Amino acid sequence: MRDRRAFVAGAAAVLAAGQARAAGAVTVFAAASLQEALTEAGAAWTAGSGTPVRFSFGASSALARQIDQGAPADLFLSADEDWMDWLATRRRIVPASRRDLLSNRLVLIAPKGSRTTLRIAPGMPLARALGGGRLAVADPMAVPAGKYARAALTSLGVWTQAAGRLLPADNVRTALAWVARGEAPLGIVYATDAKAEPRVRVVGLFPAASHPPIRYPGAVIAASRNGGAPALLDFLQGSRAAAVFRRDGFGVPARPA
Repeated sequence: MRDRRAFVAGAAAVLAAGQARAAGAVTVFAAASLQEALTEAGAAWTAGSGTPVRFSFGASSALARQIDQGAPADLFLSADEDWMDWLATRRRIVPASRRDLLSNRLVLIAPKGSRTTLRIAPGMPLARALGGGRLAVADPMAVPAGKYARAALTSLGVWTQAAGRLLPADNVRTALAWVARGEAPLGIVYATDAKAEPRVRVVGLFPAASHPPIRYPGAVIAASRNGGAPALLDFLQGSRAAAVFRRDGFGVPARPA
């Protein structure tokens, strides 16, 4: 069933991207965690440039595979470097256009009304905190948020107690929704996801050293012929977009003078 949903979602994204390309819009494939901030930044760019932006949000892993299979994207914004590297080895991006746009943090969340407390530390009693429930995470084998979660839990020495209690999702926003609806007592998502969802609360922040740095690289797709793509990528590095990203909780690296 999950494979069918992924296929349908992928087909819809490719169709929407093709329609946007025909209309002259810039088509952006972007990590699900960027949805609110990137939509707002894109609207600001459209207001100034007159060029519309069409977004396809999802797991970076799924979007990268769609691009590799020929989906008509102009820009790709990934939630980790691995999937951008994967596309680079297949010559699907313009190497000179690639840049790190944003950073993020990893948090443990619970439903808003939950009384669960847990100190994020080596050997923490995660299984006990879960009770009879499961830990909502993005797929730790492929999706960036899940890979970061696995790295963090491994670093803290609790992956073995968590591995059999996972509720894996196709992207981080699905994991967030499960916790928000009370379908999972705990979940691991980005700090920005937790900030965007009022029905959850942050139980704890994972130490930055417990997982690889969470970076969002962006690049122009090699097959794109849309002149607005590099202009939009430049805009996303500018001060106006940075203000939106910072307000939503993302880290914005210092730009060269």
